[in-house]
Amino acid sequence: MTTPRIVTLTMNPALDIATSADVVRPTEKIRCGSARYDPGGGGINVARVAHVLGAAVSAVFPVGGPIGDLLAQLIKDAGVPHRRIEIGESTRESFTVNERHTNEQYRFVLPGPHLTISERARCLDELRKVAAGAEFVVASGSLPPGVPPDLYQRVADVSRELGALFILDTSGHALASMHTGVFLLKPSLRELREHVGRDLRTEAEQLAAARELIDAGITQAVVVSLGSQGALLVTAAHSQRFRAIPARPVSSVGAGDAMVAGITVGLSRGWSLSEAVRFGIAAATAMLLTPGTEVPTRAAVERFFGIVGQPTDFEPVGG
Repeated sequence: MTTPRIVTLTMNPALDIATSADVVRPTEKIRCGSARYDPGGGGINVARVAHVLGAAVSAVFPVGGPIGDLLAQLIKDAGVPHRRIEIGESTRESFTVNERHTNEQYRFVLPGPHLTISERARCLDELRKVAAGAEFVVASGSLPPGVPPDLYQRVADVSRELGALFILDTSGHALASMHTGVFLLKPSLRELREHVGRDLRTEAEQLAAARELIDAGITQAVVVSLGSQGALLVTAAHSQRFRAIPARPVSSVGAGDAMVAGITVGLSRGWSLSEAVRFGIAAATAMLLTPGTEVPTRAAVERFFGIVGQPTDFEPVGG
């Protein structure tokens, strides 16, 4: 087996179920169309997209019960190398309904299983084994109920021990518990706003908030995803603004994970951080155009990469 250059960790995977209905109304039976089943959870989505893009990647995740078995089988069927950790409680499901009448999307996300202390320890042990020799470790997504919020800090410590660069996409208490060791952090604007406790209405405020994370020593770089407004890349030395590619989304589920995958794959190819972010925007755009959490094709990502505009540079820090 090829040693993976990218290893992802998903502590709270989910079986993603997507369907559609004419109209979603309270108290009524909602007659849905056929369902689509995809393996989900942040790191799993990152691994699936990275695999399609040709990267040597492996996904590490805990699963339990029949739902966990189905999720793991779907990952195997997709050809994604992985390491599953068996847990006692059942893997969660996530349910998405696209309302055909309005083109609105309704997302129902369950909290996930409780992991025992030994199960959490096994996750870190397996990550340490699989990521030995890896170039990047990516942790993405929520933590299951009861898991200490500093678990991702422990992942950062493991990554440093292994000599791998740590890329993190999380929010809430898990983000608040980080204090060092992240190479690149990718919050959405909402997640960044919640973290700093401010509205961040202007671009200058958004840049300042991202720099607070860098100045605190948490991360070396921050990519703030802005949805239809594009993205911001912030480092200690410079900042750039990237425009989004206009697209009418089929499903927004997994777009942020696809961005992380594109960025990580670009970096694994030896590209600059700026070029890698452009590739991430291309991957996210392609993901928006697929149903449920179906991953885009490599050709689609490469096509969008060809039309992603060059970023706008901001004034250097202290300039």
